Amino acid sequence: MRDGHIHTPFCPHGSDDALHTYIETAISLGYTDISFTEHAPLPKGFIDPTPYQDSAMKEEQLASYVSILQSLKKQYERHIRIRIGLEVDFIVGYEQKTKEFLNKIGPQLDDSILSVHFLLIDDRYMCIDYSEEMFGDIIAAFQSIERVYDAYYKTVLASVVADLGSYKPKRIGHLTLIHKFQRAYPCEYDEAKIITHILDEMKNRQLELDYNGAGVVKPLCLEPYPPHWVVKEAVKRGIPLVYGSDAHSVAGLHQGVEHMLI
Repeated sequence: MRDGHIHTPFCPHGSDDALHTYIETAISLGYTDISFTEHAPLPKGFIDPTPYQDSAMKEEQLASYVSILQSLKKQYERHIRIRIGLEVDFIVGYEQKTKEFLNKIGPQLDDSILSVHFLLIDDRYMCIDYSEEMFGDIIAAFQSIERVYDAYYKTVLASVVADLGSYKPKRIGHLTLIHKFQRAYPCEYDEAKIITHILDEMKNRQLELDYNGAGVVKPLCLEPYPPHWVVKEAVKRGIPLVYGSDAHSVAGLHQGVEHMLI
């Protein structure tokens, strides 16, 4: 089994659970292949819009992150494959800085994910998955939830087609993260057309899909990212699915699996 999306103690909004505990728990659950994909440092000049500015690790932590994982990779190589990775934010307006960052760090990575957490509205950025309350503020800023969904999927599409260089992540993260608060904010936006367009573009570029279990345990979501119908469309197109627990603590490993098409 493989888990392609695991966070670490380097995540400022995660837990302090030790890396070796993640690894040994993954082994005990039957995993043979895991990727640590910590939130990459945000681009220089980008101001994290979350209240505690804790969306990602700091630039100065990156070398230590890679070095520690290199050591653990070697230590556990007979028991489990460990991939050193990052979850990289796609932020409209910061494409060039992201490309430069990837060109620099890419040679040291085994895996990476490209995700959308921030939407641009009227020259400011808002974080879509921080809290139910902040999501309400985003709806107010966009003037309707349908516009929020539309902006999100257009940003995901932009991430898929963006030229981020030869080290661009090969996997698109939690495609339907916008569903995180769907039970609090029902939406009538018809997302089928744009999602299938995104999948077509992913297939054209030979990208993988992060099949993310975190949404299952979010009380206002209660489904994987993405839901079953999207997974079936991805399979139809031959897009590789990589299960990701998106664990931010050891307890989060293997989450959602029982409600997923795995």
